[in-house]
Order: sequence, then structure tokens, then C-alpha cells
Amino acid sequence: MAAKARGAGRQPKPQKNPQKSAAILKAAEAIFARKGFHTATIAEIAKKAKVSEATIYEYFSTKEELLFDIPAEKISAYHEKDVEIIGYLHGAANKLRFLIVRHLELYDNDPDYANVAMLILKGNRNFLNTEAYQIVRKAARFYVEVLKEGVQSGEFRKDINPHLVRAMIWGTIEHTVIRRSLLGAPADLTALADDIYETIFQGIRRQPREPGFVLKLQPEDSGR
Repeated sequence: MAAKARGAGRQPKPQKNPQKSAAILKAAEAIFARKGFHTATIAEIAKKAKVSEATIYEYFSTKEELLFDIPAEKISAYHEKDVEIIGYLHGAANKLRFLIVRHLELYDNDPDYANVAMLILKGNRNFLNTEAYQIVRKAARFYVEVLKEGVQSGEFRKDINPHLVRAMIWGTIEHTVIRRSLLGAPADLTALADDIYETIFQGIRRQPREPGFVLKLQPEDSGR
């Protein structure tokens, strides 16, 4: 009976409000981007989000969980939009250029997220064990699918390694984003999309066959 009485007095955990959760994540993104993960405090995040510290812990168990949920929300939204739009594009080359533009826009439109993703999350081993990391991997596989499509359609060379090409594209983009996060340049990431695309495309596109010709030789008539 005593146990029942104690249980009856408990208040159920409040249902999460999507708007409040989004506000907390956005505030955390801004604070982490400016102060770093270890220096930032839940009190600072709560103040910026205009909620209490207790409210944050109702939504996120730890500061690290709060950090990991930032890319989960961001990448998931971008990937869903990519899937929606890419269905209207014709040809693997056009799709590849679209993915590069969108990838750069992700960081160009939100410098705070760029700082969190490139300067904090990339160095956190625990991130590799999260659902958020699986969402990032899903977005990365989209590149591989487009590259394989290009091989099958004959737009891209048959001997390319789609995973390696994807790594080259992502590595170039991430290096450029890190440079801007640390040095402030280049200011316009999206403006680099064509250069990145053309450099990659020239290496993976299927080369047209050179027109051939047949040379016929006739021996001279020795009787003449």
C-alpha cells in the first residue's frame, strides 16, 4: 500500500513541445558555436532559449545528448528536402551538382551549425554511436547512389569507386568549411559549388570515343 501511495503521488513526465525543443536546440547551437562544448553551460543555453535549466533536462538528459540532437534535426530536414527535389532532376550529373550545392548551403546558411559540426562533433568519438550519426551516414549514401546511377547510365566512367569519389567531395567541402570557421574565408561557400563540381566531374565523366578511321594500303603493281 505504501508503495502504491508513493507511485500515486508521482507526476507524469510532461509531453515534449516541438517548438520548445527546437528553441532549446537553436540556443544550444549558438552557445556551443561561440563558446565550445566544454565551456558552454546549461544555464547559458537556458537563458538564451528563455526556459529554465530544469526544462532543458526534461527534454535532454545530458549536455552531450543536447549536442548530438543538433545534427539529427538539421541533417534529417535537409535530407528529406533533397529526396523530394532530386526526383524532379534528370541525369546523375545534374543530381550530383545539386547535392554539392545543397551541401554547401547547409553550412553557408548557418555558420553556427558549421562551427558545431566541424569544430566540435568531428572530434567527438561518442557521436559515432548515436542515431544522429546514422542520419548523417544516410545522407552520405545518397551521394553514392547518385554516383552509381551515373555509372549505370553511362554518364560516369565504369571504373570509378563511388565511395572514394564521395569521400573526395565531402573532404573538400569539410576542409573549406573548417577553413572558414577558423579564418573567416571564403565568405561565400556556395559560390565554390561549380568549381568543386567541375573538378570532380572532369575526373569521373565518361570520355567520348575518338572518331576512328580505316587505312587501306595497296601494294604497287610490280608489272607496271
